[in-house]
Amino acid sequence: AGQPTTNEMQTITDEVKPQLEGKEGKKFDIFTAVGFKTQVAAGTNYFVKVHVGNDEFMHLRVFRSLPHENQPLSLHSYQSSKTKHDELAFF
Repeated sequence: AGQPTTNEMQTITDEVKPQLEGKEGKKFDIFTAVGFKTQVAAGTNYFVKVHVGNDEFMHLRVFRSLPHENQPLSLHSYQSSKTKHDELAFF
């Protein structure tokens, strides 16, 4: 079911929050990473389960390029309408 979240994962989540808010057209008052998985691919994909308020969760796919590429974190894709118990899977 993934790993429990860390301070680094919350920092990554916070960094892509404005990208998600732009795509969704709304602000999230609550945006707390609660678990994650990683996948190595010419950089790293982070799959993060995020609590966005009430019983609502979203799954984010965040890409971090290799260090020498010096690129910002990118919100690659996301899934909304998730629950606390939905399995966090690669997508």
